[in-house]
Amino acid sequence: MKHEDSVLLHTGGSVRRITLNRPRALNALNHAMVLDIAKALDAAEQDASVVAVLLTGAGERGLCAGGDIRSIRDDALAGGRASLDFWRDEYRLNARIARFAKPYVALMDGIVMGGGVGVSAHGSLRVVTERSRLAMPETGIGFVPDVGGTYLLGAAPGELGLHLALTGDAVGAADALLCGLADHFVPSEDLPAMLAALDTCTTSEAVVATVERYAGAAPAGELAGHRDWIDACYAADTVEEIVERLESDGAPAAKQTATTILAKSPTALKVTLAAVRRARRLESLEAALDQEFRVSSAAFTRPDLVEGVRAQIIDKDHNPRWIPAGLAEVTEEDVARHFAPLGDGELGLGPAAATAG
Repeated sequence: MKHEDSVLLHTGGSVRRITLNRPRALNALNHAMVLDIAKALDAAEQDASVVAVLLTGAGERGLCAGGDIRSIRDDALAGGRASLDFWRDEYRLNARIARFAKPYVALMDGIVMGGGVGVSAHGSLRVVTERSRLAMPETGIGFVPDVGGTYLLGAAPGELGLHLALTGDAVGAADALLCGLADHFVPSEDLPAMLAALDTCTTSEAVVATVERYAGAAPAGELAGHRDWIDACYAADTVEEIVERLESDGAPAAKQTATTILAKSPTALKVTLAAVRRARRLESLEAALDQEFRVSSAAFTRPDLVEGVRAQIIDKDHNPRWIPAGLAEVTEEDVARHFAPLGDGELGLGPAAATAG
């Protein structure tokens, strides 16, 4: 498929629809798509006849499964830098979405992971359905949550965000709402009617009212019932201590979670813990994205990213050989290196950008 067909634009009434159109790849984002979305947002914001933007995904499986990690692995193996250019523009897009001056409706139906969270969860009207499955699964491929994920997860109640960041677990509609990753639940059977109603809206206020009119209560989630052990276990200072608390907790789900965590990249786990906790102290999404770009730039040079994608996506043997192989072998210096300033290579969104636009 030609890259220009990977993002489709359609204006229904006064709402500009942006459709991610790579359904066979679960609408995975590539660099051209990021640039096309940014261009579409610029045009929509400058067009007085457009009152809102609606983001949807083609196909039946989901909005977006994330970035095109096969291409990122190939780039890393070739010693390239195209992935850094991609992330630079992707993270700028994430900030652009958060600052967008008109309602930004994200239809988070089906699978929404990684980069898919980045183009949806920073919007102003985030809609989930009973089919929604949201996740930041980066630790399983030797990477660290990005696209503003550390900022979003750091703001979740208690230690829920850290739990999702370390495990990479996917959550449904109710838990996405609980964690602040979404705003409204709309049953999937009502989506066609809601989309048709949005096409008739001529004001931003009408767009907001329409989404709220179709919204209802989500089916019960799971995380609320696990808050006690999640908050207690993840309050520990280190990943090793978190795992120890999970293993010694009386809840069967806690013990299973320890097993889940121990299968992830040890380096990614320790860096993720530090990144989420640092993000909680940052003053803006832009500052978190600057930090994430430093982390991603460092992780791109590590063997775990290439190995993680091989094990999970290429060979699918689900048996990654992490380097180093254990948590105890990951030093404080290893972690600190991921947060080192990049000099002229910084993303440079900065705190001042938080009030721009």
